[in-house]
Amino acid sequence: MVDYDAINSSDIPPEVPRSEDSAKDPENVLRGHKATLNNPQQSDAAKEHSKQVLENADEPYDQSSSDTKTTDQGEKDPGNVARGLKAAISNPGVSEGAKESAKEKLKSLGE
Repeated sequence: MVDYDAINSSDIPPEVPRSEDSAKDPENVLRGHKATLNNPQQSDAAKEHSKQVLENADEPYDQSSSDTKTTDQGEKDPGNVARGLKAAISNPGVSEGAKESAKEKLKSLGE
C-alpha cells in the first residue's frame, strides 16, 4: 500500500504555488471579452458587461477595427469559401457527388 501523504509532504517546495497554478491569465480573460463582443450569439447584456470590463482594464475595444471575415452586408469571404471547397474536394470522407458539386461551385467563383 502506498502512503500518498508521505509522498506529498516532501521538503521540496513545488515550483509553482498552487494558487498561481490555477490563477486566470489576465490576457486570456481580456481576449475572452473581446471574443464576446464579436460573437453574434451573445446577448446584449453580455456584450455590455464585456465592454465595461475592457474599459476598466484600459483596454478599449473598437469593434470597427476588428478583423472580420465577412463584409458589411454579411456576405462570406470568397477566399474562405474557396478554401473550404478545395478542402471538401480533397477530403476522402466527402462523397463523390459532394465533391463534384464543390468543383462546380469553385469554377463559378473563378478559382
